[in-house]
Amino acid sequence: MHSKEAKRLLINDLSRHNGPLLPQIEARLTTVLRSGWYILGAEVSAFEEAFAAYCGVSHCVGVGNGTDALELALRALRIGPGDEVITVANAGGYGTTAIRCTGADPVYVDVHPDSMLMNPTAVADRLTSRTRAIIATHLYGRMADMPGLLTIATAGHIPVIEDCAQAHGARLDGKAAGAWGLLGCFSFYPTKNLGALGDGGAITTSDTGLAERVRALRQYGWTQKYACRAGQGRNSRLDEIQAAILSVKLPRLEDWNRRRRAVNALYSELLDGADIRLPLLPGENDAAHLYVIRTPARDRIRIALGEQGIATDIHYPIPDHRQECERGRASSDCVLPLTEACCQEVVTLPCFPEIQDEEIARVANCVRQVI
Repeated sequence: MHSKEAKRLLINDLSRHNGPLLPQIEARLTTVLRSGWYILGAEVSAFEEAFAAYCGVSHCVGVGNGTDALELALRALRIGPGDEVITVANAGGYGTTAIRCTGADPVYVDVHPDSMLMNPTAVADRLTSRTRAIIATHLYGRMADMPGLLTIATAGHIPVIEDCAQAHGARLDGKAAGAWGLLGCFSFYPTKNLGALGDGGAITTSDTGLAERVRALRQYGWTQKYACRAGQGRNSRLDEIQAAILSVKLPRLEDWNRRRRAVNALYSELLDGADIRLPLLPGENDAAHLYVIRTPARDRIRIALGEQGIATDIHYPIPDHRQECERGRASSDCVLPLTEACCQEVVTLPCFPEIQDEEIARVANCVRQVI
């Protein structure tokens, strides 16, 4: 099929994903609109309770977006200037943004060559007297080595924050993403496995004191209306409309994740033997948010697929320590050979629950023609 005849295939086709749910979403939104209550009302409370139960934690606090979730989690731990937070540099910069907003310094560690996830051994090597937290990112939906990281963190009395923005519903040893660390941070950006129709985020925890502090921080630091006790608060609230949409979608998340894992597995079957590096096969510990291959022929693949109407992307092309805004800071001097190699080779292929097997085969065939 020539490019002019081929239907464009998106990385994540939200019209196909959300379309079947529109009648239910519209009905729920009508209820919200008629209620006259649009901020921190019954819909947010109901979703927070449901998502906490889904993750197996005591508390969920809805916030404005995933990056705010990371920053408020750090602030809940009273992290600030002079402190160090260990993180990775290949996850889009969201952790770095949150760390810098608190005045703390990011300390980057290299990743595991197979999973591209935080390497616990590298973490152990970078601990100092200034280390106040570790942000463990579940990249592309696959959970980091939480048992290994927690062994190191517990020995040093260092809290672990999970960045679960791409891992809604992933489970390791039966325990959900967002339940392993002291705090779990989620994004509900529309393309996520559990996505709103706008921005949204949440923090999960089983620590009641931390949950109360996050609830205050998301609303100016109020302990009651107009009474500020917690410093460094802000306006970062999940709204009623987005909470209602997420409540419609949450019961479907397990089915969507099963299909995403099947999509990933079929890609790997069809691309087996090609001269590219495939991701690890997905298990329950992988929500299969993205399907990311590695190849030095990235540019050629992207051009060829683009000519056939197939969208691709790069998650993520520039490691955090090489970003222009980090130039001249101590973080820009670190050496992360595996991270930099990954960032030069990763390319993302279309992956969403509604993609058809025939479309996956079309993508795989195009890739094989280039390699």
